[in-house]
Amino acid sequence: MIRTLLIANRGEIALRIIRTARRMGVRTVAVFSEADARAAHVAAADVAVPIGPAPARESYLSIPHIIEAARLSGADAVHPGYGFLSENAGFAEACAEAGLVFVGPPSSAIRAMGSKSAAKALMEAAGVPLVPGYHGADQDPALLAAEAARVGYPVLIKASAGGGGKGMRIVAEPGAFAEALAVARGEAMSAFGDDQVLVERYLTRPRHIEIQVFADASGQTVSLFERDCSIQRRHQKVVEEAPAPGLSPELRARMGEAACAAARAIGYVGAGTVEFIANADAPEQFFFMEMNTRLQVEHPVTEMVTGLDLVEWQLLVASGEKLSSTEPRLQGHAIEVRLYAEDPARDFMPAVGRIHHLRWPRMGRAVRIDSGVREGDAVTVHYDPMLAKLIVHDATREGAVRQLRRALAATELLGVQTNLALLRRIAAHPDFAAGAVDTGSIGRHEATLLAPSEPAPFVALAAAAAHVLARPGTQASGDPHSPWGSTSGWRMNAPGQRTVTLEEGGTAQAVQVQWGAHGPTLALHDETAALRDGRLVIDGAALSPKVIEGGGGITVLHGGEAWTFVEPDTLAPRDGVVEGGDRLVAPMPGRIVVVQAEPGQTVARGTVLVVLEAMKVQMRLTAPRDGVVSAVSAVAGALVEEGAELVGFETSTPSRG
Repeated sequence: MIRTLLIANRGEIALRIIRTARRMGVRTVAVFSEADARAAHVAAADVAVPIGPAPARESYLSIPHIIEAARLSGADAVHPGYGFLSENAGFAEACAEAGLVFVGPPSSAIRAMGSKSAAKALMEAAGVPLVPGYHGADQDPALLAAEAARVGYPVLIKASAGGGGKGMRIVAEPGAFAEALAVARGEAMSAFGDDQVLVERYLTRPRHIEIQVFADASGQTVSLFERDCSIQRRHQKVVEEAPAPGLSPELRARMGEAACAAARAIGYVGAGTVEFIANADAPEQFFFMEMNTRLQVEHPVTEMVTGLDLVEWQLLVASGEKLSSTEPRLQGHAIEVRLYAEDPARDFMPAVGRIHHLRWPRMGRAVRIDSGVREGDAVTVHYDPMLAKLIVHDATREGAVRQLRRALAATELLGVQTNLALLRRIAAHPDFAAGAVDTGSIGRHEATLLAPSEPAPFVALAAAAAHVLARPGTQASGDPHSPWGSTSGWRMNAPGQRTVTLEEGGTAQAVQVQWGAHGPTLALHDETAALRDGRLVIDGAALSPKVIEGGGGITVLHGGEAWTFVEPDTLAPRDGVVEGGDRLVAPMPGRIVVVQAEPGQTVARGTVLVVLEAMKVQMRLTAPRDGVVSAVSAVAGALVEEGAELVGFETSTPSRG
């Protein structure tokens, strides 16, 4: 049995593995970059070893650093988690050469499925149905464009060496193919060190259904049923559930058999996932997409519906034990949502910041939280923007949806922009309740799911204003004989009055406060609220919204919603107006990947000038208008802060002769 386990990962998956290892009596070793020195997984492990600077390629992706950490800590096994080196055959081989047990499949299985193109060829030979496409080695752009035309638009360009939505683009028509190919290749090279892609026909209403498989060294292979991962953004999963809504027992059995056959074909050992794409318009059709030779982010939903601990199974199988002969059974329904640091209103752009308030729901066994962040932690540009996974379980899907809505309403995370509001809207959407989901669900319902938030209601403004009134310095002095001992707002010949100005999204609202015999009354337009014993009384109902001050604002939480206000400083000088069209700035902190602008260059609006990478996502920054480049501050490879000027333009647009 494994005695000391090094986890070659970070965040929530490292904590998840530590939890099971500790229960099994296995000593744990965490590794950490300079950016993660105070991270939760570092504090949780029995031993922690530094492995290098913040950039992943110099720490979590450095095989020599991790092997050395294992040697220093006395580890006899390594668990790669997911992401980073989890599907790197070279890493599995390096562990074996160092005498370490690799908690994962053999390197030969990783290599067999490491290339999507090679994997599809292997599956085709095994008789597994494939989506029509091109999976060849010739990567000439002209050939790829010709193959796309042969397959028929829309097509999907996909990185051959990886997953997670990196290096993936949907192309609707031939004119957009060249640019989409360049972006996909750039992301693929950055994420996986390999820019090879494949081209496939894109199904217009696809469902993403995957089968969790497990195999031991004796060749025994079992299906642990399916997960539906159809709700996605940027081709990356947002919501996962098990079992898949509307999947017939017959189709479940067929997909499970195909997945097990795929695992046996490559001599698989350990936990793996065979991913299929199904046609929502023809439910009985399914096609092989890829096999992930590792534990998946969404493995908790499988654990919730089977009662199994997949990490425990991994450690037992890696130690040479055989799988249990007991047939697994489905138990109820589980749903997982991924909480990301991102701004859905800005095309899901990753966000950074410091978490100044964090509260998870407390619902007993109905909810599980897998998270790697704590209150006070900083969310940086160096790693994936996923903050946590919230998983619920109930006897039925209808019950699980209700539990999900309750859990999301009770979740509080402030200090960094997140997709929490989007998750709440998805959970409340009728199509989701009905199980009518596919990979285009978010885009199809964009008008409701991604609509701007409604302005704060009066109850939120009144609560924030009441919080301002209750701050230290506005309270009674405690001396009953002091003239400052009263907070009634008394004035000679007039009632006490005050105006509290609060700003939300650039719009200021003035809440009028007037003191009476029984306390203050707050008013805005034609709405009023009385403040009595610290509670707001509106239309006869006593309300106690939660108010949190921090991060430069006042946030009110009420009814599962949140609104943040700032108090404008009327004495501060007004900033000069900057013409946004005269410069291109970094929308968030990140690393400059490519600079295509040159001083004196004449550019048209929309021309790509800089490619910025942050949190594993590449963003192509374009010219905001027609004009001439006057200065280029961006340097390839440099790290920049949000708002940093990258490219400047001449103030006046040159005449066209």
